[in-house]
Amino acid sequence: MTTDANAWEEQLIADLRANGGRPSQGPLAGNPLLLLYTTGAKSGMRRRSILTYSTEGDSYFVAGSNNGKPTNPAWFSNVSADASVTIEVAGKEVPATATVLTGAERDQAWDRHVAQLPRFADYPAQVTGRTIPMVRLTPSADAA
Repeated sequence: MTTDANAWEEQLIADLRANGGRPSQGPLAGNPLLLLYTTGAKSGMRRRSILTYSTEGDSYFVAGSNNGKPTNPAWFSNVSADASVTIEVAGKEVPATATVLTGAERDQAWDRHVAQLPRFADYPAQVTGRTIPMVRLTPSADAA
């Protein structure tokens, strides 16, 4: 990752934190974003991803769309290897459990995700050869 990309990401996170979880400027302005902290499946290092999310009840849902690329994002490998994650939503960091959804549960979560975030509707046509994974992030009960 280049220094410019790092600087852009840090600016986005600062804007996100200053505006209750929805950045005020740039291409992601107004989108609900969370920070997902995982443990690298290969490195064992703490990794951070900025993700758009949808909600249902107390759970957050993220799609492994990888911006329409033909491969799953790195964070998906991490949550597949270790479901214990941390999320930061609206300035609050909490431990959570990541659950990779399958079958009808995945399909229902995808439909809700697209209903809340219509721009995701175009991704399936871009990602040939894979189904976009859906992951439920459930905050720990003691984090409430």
